[in-house]
Amino acid sequence: MSVEVLDGTTILRLVEDEEAFNSLIKDRFACLDTNHDGLLSYAEMLKELQSLRVLETHFGIDLKTDPDELANIYGSLFLQFDHDANGTVDMEEFKDEMKQMMLAMANGLGCLPIQMALEEDSFLKKAVELESAKAAA
Repeated sequence: MSVEVLDGTTILRLVEDEEAFNSLIKDRFACLDTNHDGLLSYAEMLKELQSLRVLETHFGIDLKTDPDELANIYGSLFLQFDHDANGTVDMEEFKDEMKQMMLAMANGLGCLPIQMALEEDSFLKKAVELESAKAAA
């Protein structure tokens, strides 16, 4: 984990760089697709959905939530990715939803830079690295 400075433009540049964005999507999809069938099941995506920490409160403390409610939340998130409602997520569905999520984050951050602690393999960290590499070139 590292502390980085970013803004909405940092994220937007990653999404607009089709080669870099598609490479990240392909890599993350491959990591999640544990049975290598080219599709993500709910079970394969559950860890990724949980990493979104939708119930996190201040200072990284999660709310104690009823397991049935948690299952409903994660099921709803999975359905956001499963555009054709066939019970699996293919590469295009994953890419489309990740793009929408990244654009929403970019819009939410706006143009004012903020400091943020980022996981080393996160999309946001990759966005910062891409921006740094382009600035150095």
